[in-house]
Amino acid sequence: MTAVLSPEEVRERIEAALPGSHVEITDLTGTNDHYEALVVAPQFAGVPRIAQHQLVYRALGEVVGREIHALALKTMTPDAWGNGTKNGGTK
Repeated sequence: MTAVLSPEEVRERIEAALPGSHVEITDLTGTNDHYEALVVAPQFAGVPRIAQHQLVYRALGEVVGREIHALALKTMTPDAWGNGTKNGGTK
């Protein structure tokens, strides 16, 4: 049986890899293996969205596809978040 990662452990892994980031993790099923993550990080400035997602996947390493079966990502820079694009919307 595969070990599970709590939402807090997922958040801590991402924050450790992306210092200064703000991370919110939602367990979508209550089973600690299907998550949604909002990651706001200064490292994303000037970086295409696909590369932003790759940074998050790299932070989680081999647990994606094992302990984490699904991960829905929302990534943005602090400026984008501060300008009202939270949750992909506008102010």
